[in-house]
Amino acid sequence: MIPKECKRIAEVDFPIADVSKHAIREKSIRRGHPSTLHLWWARRPLASSRAVTLALLLPDPCDKHCPKLFKEKARYILLGMKGRPREWTTKIKSDEGLRQILLMFISSFADWDNATNSNYFDVSRALVKMAHPTEPPLVVDPFAGGGSIPLEAARLGCEVFASDLNPVACLILKVVLENIPRYREQLANELHAAGSKIKSSVEAELSELYPKDPDGSTPIAYLWARTVRCESPTCGAEIPLLRSFWLCNSTKRKYALQYRIEHFENGSPSIRFEIFQPKSDKEVPEGTVSHAKATCLCCGVVLPANRVRAQLFAQRGGTDIIFDAQGHRKGGASLVSVVTIASGCTKRQYRLPIECDYIAVQRAQERMNLILKEWRTGDTSNPCPIPDEPLPLMSGTFNVPLYGIKTWGDLFTTRQKIVLAEIVRQIRFSEISDVLKELVMCAFGVFARSCNGNARLRPDSSVAPAFGMHALPITWAFPETVISGGRSEHFDGALSNIVKIVERFPVLSAGQVQQADATDYPLPDQSVDIWFTDPPYYFAVPYADLSDFFFVWLKRALPNHPLLRDPFNLDNPLTPKEPELCEMAHWDSERYSHKNQIFFEDGMAKAFTEGRRVLREDGVASVVFAHKTTEGWEALLSGMIRGGWTITGSWPIATENKTRLRARDSAALATSVHLICRPRSEDAQIGDWANVLRELPIRVSTWMERLQSEDIRGADLVFACIGPALEVFSRYRAVETAEGRKIGLPEYLEKVWEVVGRTALQQILGTAGTQVHNDLSGALEEDARLTALFLWTFQSTVTSQENSKKNEETVIKASNGFSLPFDVVRRFAQPMGIDLDLWTNRIIGQTKGIVRLLPVTERTRDLFGDNGVGAAADWIENEPSAGLQTMLFPELNVTTKARNRHQRKTMLDEDIELQAANATTLDRLHAAMLLQANGHANALRTLISTEQERGPEFLQLANALSALYPRNSQEKRLLDAMLLTVPR
Repeated sequence: MIPKECKRIAEVDFPIADVSKHAIREKSIRRGHPSTLHLWWARRPLASSRAVTLALLLPDPCDKHCPKLFKEKARYILLGMKGRPREWTTKIKSDEGLRQILLMFISSFADWDNATNSNYFDVSRALVKMAHPTEPPLVVDPFAGGGSIPLEAARLGCEVFASDLNPVACLILKVVLENIPRYREQLANELHAAGSKIKSSVEAELSELYPKDPDGSTPIAYLWARTVRCESPTCGAEIPLLRSFWLCNSTKRKYALQYRIEHFENGSPSIRFEIFQPKSDKEVPEGTVSHAKATCLCCGVVLPANRVRAQLFAQRGGTDIIFDAQGHRKGGASLVSVVTIASGCTKRQYRLPIECDYIAVQRAQERMNLILKEWRTGDTSNPCPIPDEPLPLMSGTFNVPLYGIKTWGDLFTTRQKIVLAEIVRQIRFSEISDVLKELVMCAFGVFARSCNGNARLRPDSSVAPAFGMHALPITWAFPETVISGGRSEHFDGALSNIVKIVERFPVLSAGQVQQADATDYPLPDQSVDIWFTDPPYYFAVPYADLSDFFFVWLKRALPNHPLLRDPFNLDNPLTPKEPELCEMAHWDSERYSHKNQIFFEDGMAKAFTEGRRVLREDGVASVVFAHKTTEGWEALLSGMIRGGWTITGSWPIATENKTRLRARDSAALATSVHLICRPRSEDAQIGDWANVLRELPIRVSTWMERLQSEDIRGADLVFACIGPALEVFSRYRAVETAEGRKIGLPEYLEKVWEVVGRTALQQILGTAGTQVHNDLSGALEEDARLTALFLWTFQSTVTSQENSKKNEETVIKASNGFSLPFDVVRRFAQPMGIDLDLWTNRIIGQTKGIVRLLPVTERTRDLFGDNGVGAAADWIENEPSAGLQTMLFPELNVTTKARNRHQRKTMLDEDIELQAANATTLDRLHAAMLLQANGHANALRTLISTEQERGPEFLQLANALSALYPRNSQEKRLLDAMLLTVPR
C-alpha cells in the first residue's frame, strides 16, 4: 500500500491545460456518450473525473516515501505500452522522468477517444493495481449526481460506492454503475427489442392523433405560439407570441413566416401567416414579444408584461388550444407551422396548419377527458395518470407559475400528455425486467425534455429541449415533437442512443448505489481510500425542484421502486426537499425559511466531517467547486476547515464551454477548481498569524505564474488561487496572533482576496508591454487599477478561447463599452479597496447587475467640458511649454477618496486647481487618446512631452492597457497609434 506520508501525483503536479482541452471537447460529444443517457444538472466531464481520480490513486515517484516496487513495476508497465513515444525509454529511468511520463499518460487518457482504448484501459488498471496491490481501492462520492466520478473510478478498476439524496440521481446511478456493467452483454439487444415494441404499441394506439398529410408526408414537429388579445378598445386582435418569425435559418436553407392583416366589418382584425424563403434577414418581421411585453401586429399597441401574464394565467399558461362548443378554435395556443418530411426525402418541409391538424388536437382533448373520467371513477388512491403535483414558484428559476402553469402536467399540451402517459403505461405493464424498464425510462426522460411546452425551435428547425439552463422560464413559442423521427428529440432516437451507450460501455465491475444523506453517511470509520465529490454550490442549482420534472413520470411508470420515494417523508409526493443542502430562502421564503446560509454552511460542515470520518488515515480526497460568488467559496471552505481537512493541492480544470446558455451574461466560471485534501492530523500545530501572512503572498504569486502559463486568466485564475492560499491556513488546527487571538476563516479569506487582487494587479501592470519596467500597482490611482483589473478579467470571463475572434468582433461592434456581471467586478474590486460607486458614471456604468467600462469617447465632456476636444487642443498648443506641466493637470496633494463627481471641473474651466485635484494618470491618458482620435497631433505631442517630464507612469499605463484591450477595439487602436508618436 502507499504509505500515508507519500504524496499522490495530484498533490504535486497535474496536466491542467491538456485535461482542460479534453474536458471542453467532451461537451460536444453527444451520440453514445454516457452523459446523454439522462439529464443531470452541472454534471462533471468524464475527462476531468478520470484524470483527477487516476492522479489521486497513484503515488508521486519523486516522493521519498514512494514504494520502490511501484516505481519498478510502473516503469515495466509503461514501457510495455503499445505505441508509446520512443523517448520514454531514456526519460523513464529517473524518478522525475517517471513522474512526467505518468502525467503524460494521465493527460492522454483524459481524451475521450482513448477512454475505451484497451491499451490505455489496461495500462491504467495495471498502474492502479500496483499502487494498491492488496485489494482494489474504494472510491466514494456522497454527492454523486449524474455519476461521472464513480463511473471513472470503476473504469480504473476501483470499487465504488455512490450515493445521492435525490431519487432521480439515484436511478441514473443505478443504471450506470449497476445495471449496465452487470448485464452489458445481452442488454443492448434486449433494450432495442423492448423499446421498439413499446414505441410501436404507442404509435398504433395513438395513430389518430398524428395523422399523415393528404399527400402522404409525415409531420415531425408542430410549431405552437401562445397567444393573448390586444386590449386596445379599437382593436382586440389576437397576438401570437413569437420571439422570432424564422422557421429555419441555417446556412443553406432559410424559411420564415410573414403575415398579412385581414379586417372585418364586424369584429376584430386577424393575422394570416404565410411561409416564404427570405433572401435577407431584413425581409423577416420582428418578433412580437420581448421581456414579456407583447406588440399587436394589427395596431402596434404594446401590451404590458402584467397584462400578458394575466391573460396567460387565465389560460393556465396558454399551452393548449381552446375550442368553442362547435369545435372551432377560439383562443389559447395557435398552430403557426408544421414541419414535415415526404416519403423518401430527408429534407424538412414547412407548411401552414390544415383542418386535420386541429381535428387531431380535438380528438386528443376528448381522449384526455375520458382518461381523467376513468381515473376519477376508479381507484383514486393511485396517482392521476397526468402529473397533478404542484410546481414551485421560485424567482429566476421557476417563473412559469406566474403565467398560470401550476402543476407539472400544465407544462405539456394535451397531445403531449397523452403520448407520455401512454409510454408510461406501456412500460409499467410490459412483461420486461426491471432493469430494462429503468433503461427505457431513461429514454423517456430524454424524450420528455423535447416533448413539452418549454422546448424551443433551433435555427435548423430541430428541437432544443427544456433545461437549456438550470431553470424553467416561460417559452412563448414551442415545437411539439412526435414519437418517431430518429433524432434525440424523438423517443426512437433517444432509445437508439442509449443502445449505443450500452454497446460502447467498458467492461466494469458493478458498483454499489444507495440513496443516502451525506451528512449522516452509511459507511464505517476509515473504510474509504478516495473521497471524491462535487458538492452543491450554495443556491446555484435547485436540484430537487428541477428533478421533479422527471420524478412525477418515473414514479408512475415504476411504482413501489425502492429508490423512487422520499425516505425522510413518506407522505411527500415529490423528491426530498427538507434535507437537501441548498440555500433556498431567497427563492421561496415560505417553504424554505429554514434553508438559509447557516443551514447550508452547517450541512456542508457535517458532510465534510462525515467524509473525514470514513476516510482512511492514508486516504486522499478531492472536492470540486466552480461557484461564482465569494460567499459560496467561503461556505465551502468553512465546511472543510470545520470538518477537519487540510488542503494539499488545487487544480483549476476548464470544464465549461463559455458559449453555453448558462454562461452568457453570467459570472459563472469556466473552470472547476479541484481541491486536493487530506485529513488534518489530530496533533496539528497552532499557526502563527505573522508567519502565515508572510508565506501567503509568496505562495499566491508562485501559483499565479504557474496558472498563467497554463493560459488561465481573470476570474478563473482568482478563484484557482484559493486552494494554495488555504494550504497555508488549513495545515494548522488553529491560527493565532502573538497576543493569542484566534484568526477565523472569514478574516483570513479577506486577506486572501486582498493578496490575490494585489498580486494579479502586479502581474498585470508590472509585466504588460515592452516599456513597463517597474511595478505600477502601487503607483497608479484607483481608477487605473479598476480599469486594468476589469480588462484583465474581461479577457477570460467573456471571451472563450475557441471563439475568441468571433466573440471579440461581436463585442467590439457594440458601441457601449465592455460589460461584466456586477458580482465579477465586485469580486476583484472589493478586496483591493476600490469603491465602485465612486467611479460610476466616470469610468464605469452600472445597470441591472451589469457593470460597463465606459468607452473613452463617452468621457469627452467629462474631460474637456462643453467646448470639446478642439478647444482643449487649441489651449494646449497656445500655452508656453515651460508652464504647461503646472497649468495642465498640476499635481495637488488631494486623496482619491476626496473626489466627488459633482465637484469635478474640466481643464477649460477657470478654476484649474480644483479640476487638477481630480485629474488622474488615467484621465490624462484618456485625454491623449481623444486628442489622437480627433487628429490633434501637435497638442498630443505637447501633452506626451509634458507627461514624460512628469514621470514614467503615463507611458507605462499606456503600454499596459494596450496589452489588455481586446484586439481591434477602438481603444487599443488609439493607444497603439498614440504610442507611435512617442519619441524614442
